[in-house]
Amino acid sequence: MEVESAKLIGAAIALIPILGVGIGLGNLFSSYNEAVGRNPSAAGLIDKKILLFFALTEALAIFALGVSLLILFM
Repeated sequence: MEVESAKLIGAAIALIPILGVGIGLGNLFSSYNEAVGRNPSAAGLIDKKILLFFALTEALAIFALGVSLLILFM
């Protein structure tokens, strides 16, 4: 196996966690919509928390992309 093909395979494997991030974000916003639908007066409190959780979850995807790019170009 050549080095370039090994790099491509490694970079593709490093992107697998993005699938989990997508599922997690779907669950996060699904729960948010359900919570606001049940109690609209609590939307202000929930909005602040959901933005924090969104940023933390999305950071995992950015880290996975960074690792993949490091594997690909190093």
